[in-house]
Amino acid sequence: MAINRHQTVKELEALLDEYASWVMDACDELGEISQSDEYLDRRYLTKEHRAANSLVAYWMQRAKMETWQDSVGNIWGRRESKEEGAKSLVFGSHLDTVVNGGKYDGMLGVIAPIALMNLLNELDCELPFHIDIVGFCDEEGTRFGSTLLGSRALSCKWQTEWADLKDEQGITLRQAMDAFGLDFDKVVSATIPRETLLGFVEVHIEQGPVLEQKDLPVGTVSAIAGAKRLQFTVEGMAGHAGTVPMPIRQDALVGTSEMILTAEKCAKEANVLATVGQLNNLPNAVNVIPGKSQFSLDIRSDNDTLRDNCLDAMLMQFKEIAARRALSIDIKQTHAASAVSCSPRIIDQLQAASLTYSISDVDRPFTLISGAGHDAMAMADICDAGMLFVRCEKGISHHPSEAIRAEDVSAALGVLYEFLKDFDYSTDIATTTGS
Repeated sequence: MAINRHQTVKELEALLDEYASWVMDACDELGEISQSDEYLDRRYLTKEHRAANSLVAYWMQRAKMETWQDSVGNIWGRRESKEEGAKSLVFGSHLDTVVNGGKYDGMLGVIAPIALMNLLNELDCELPFHIDIVGFCDEEGTRFGSTLLGSRALSCKWQTEWADLKDEQGITLRQAMDAFGLDFDKVVSATIPRETLLGFVEVHIEQGPVLEQKDLPVGTVSAIAGAKRLQFTVEGMAGHAGTVPMPIRQDALVGTSEMILTAEKCAKEANVLATVGQLNNLPNAVNVIPGKSQFSLDIRSDNDTLRDNCLDAMLMQFKEIAARRALSIDIKQTHAASAVSCSPRIIDQLQAASLTYSISDVDRPFTLISGAGHDAMAMADICDAGMLFVRCEKGISHHPSEAIRAEDVSAALGVLYEFLKDFDYSTDIATTTGS
């Protein structure tokens, strides 16, 4: 990196603090764009999506970036390199939200890199590669139920059957794209050739309490957990609460309860994460034995084999419980995503930057696993991908209480600055990081 203006450490820290303050203000401003007056709710292909893209594009342009919106609705900015045949290092995250979400999830990973571009401009830095920043349009899947739409379009993972996905009002994805001024059948033009990329880095709030427990402002992500989700329907026989003897009952809810406890036990023994988040009971009357119960299971790990072996053990025991209690059980898998290992090369360079910026855990920068899914998972299909987590207060996310500190943002900007300053672009690293 060519720096035409010498900066003392103190001057650099002052600039980092200044731009961190801007990041906090920008997150506040972007967080005001919502389709609800009561809480933050910004979904794909809405007027709020358009407004968010417009505001982010304005900030990118102020940072001297060329901007454009691609064929799926992602907003882009480029800091052009003067180097002939330069490739791109991409930063980004998502601009959509969950219902009643927080103002840093996703947004931080778009706004912080824009602040970094302003810092580079302030320091008169020229780079031998392009820096692209992307605000992905639909990571959460809140409107149409399928996640990572924006980032999967870049890796040629767009699926034709998505055209018929419907939102709560019955509007299809194809119809919504048409109303937004996009063509479902031309999304393929958003695909990025892997040979043009140096890598992808996503800055994101941790969405967990680990960094806070370690008293660290940032941490490097080593892997993103793969997840499977299933829906179970357990059926027995409804009956009068006062007349059916206990030994001959076929109580679906009691059977389900035993299955849920079994899932917890198996997960703890295998060191994976398992969550039953939904539970429905029928007829759900105070004086009727439950005849039907439905529950969900979300199981995650950074090791797919470990996760799948644990799931197999759970399912075998669920079936044994059902048979012993004279219940039937129906099992449907609704989601499957493989774990993704972050690029060792990106990890090493982020760790080196953390050491240079004096953020370390003893003598080595801290790494952690992401239990949540991110756009980096889709980007890993076309280039080396890495993530930098920023401490999140009490680990709260997907909630209005989501909170971060300006000093942690300053630290993240410092790490990213050191990462860029010493970034190794000499070897083509546009390879699949794998799972």
